[in-house]
Amino acid sequence: MAETAPAHVDDRFHRGVVSFTRRGGRLNDRQQRAWDELADAFVVDVPRGRSSTSVAEGFTLDPVTVFGRSAPVVLEIGSGQGESLVHAAAEHPDVDFLGLEVYVPGVAQTLLAMRRTGVRNVRLAVVDAVPALGRMLPASSLEEVRVWFPDPWHKKRHHKRRLVTDDFVPLVRRVLRPGGVWRLATDWQDYADQMREVLDRAEGFSFSGAWDPRFEGRPVTKFEAKGLRAGRTIRDLSATRMTP
Repeated sequence: MAETAPAHVDDRFHRGVVSFTRRGGRLNDRQQRAWDELADAFVVDVPRGRSSTSVAEGFTLDPVTVFGRSAPVVLEIGSGQGESLVHAAAEHPDVDFLGLEVYVPGVAQTLLAMRRTGVRNVRLAVVDAVPALGRMLPASSLEEVRVWFPDPWHKKRHHKRRLVTDDFVPLVRRVLRPGGVWRLATDWQDYADQMREVLDRAEGFSFSGAWDPRFEGRPVTKFEAKGLRAGRTIRDLSATRMTP
C-alpha cells in the first residue's frame, strides 16, 4: 500500500483539525509477516492526496470489486486491532465489513486475527473517515456505519476534534442506504450526551432520543473493558437513515 503522496494534490482533503492522532509504530515480526502475506489481498490500496491518510481526487471505491461479490457492506470507523470487526465478520459471513484505521500496527494486528479465524469478508483502509465518507465510498452504499469508542478528546479545549458532530452527520447520511443504521458507543458520558444531541437534530435520520440496550453484535473490546474497570457507564445509540 503506497504511503507517498502523488504529484497532484487535492487540497480539499487537507484538514487542519482531525479527529485522530496519527500514531506511528513499527510492526513486530508477526505483524510484518501478516502484512507481507495478507495486505495485498485485504488492505485497500487508496491513492493519496497530501497526507498518508487522505484520498486522491477522483478515487471511488467499488465494494463489489474490492470484496469480489455483491453483498451488504458494514463500515466500522476506527477499527483498532480488529476485535469487533473480525468478530462481526465471523458471525455474519454473508455480510462484507470495511474497517477504517489510521494506526498501521492496528491494521496488521487485524490481519493476524483474520488469519487466525479464517475470516475473509473484511477489507481495511488506512484513511481518514472524512474523505472516505465524503467521496471515496459511493453514496447509499452501506448497510451500517459503526463508531465504537471513538477518541473522547475529553479535555474541553479538544472537543473540536471529536468525530461525532453536526458536521459529520451529512457524511454518514450520504453513504448509508435508506433504512441503514448508524450505531455508536462510548464510555464517556459527556461525549454520549453530545452524540445524543447530534442525533436528535440530525437531518435525514430517525432517532428515538433514548439510550439503546448494549448492541449484542459487539464483543467486549479492550476499550469497553477499560471503561468498565474504571466504573464508567457504556452508552449505546443508534439512528436510522430515513427515505429521502
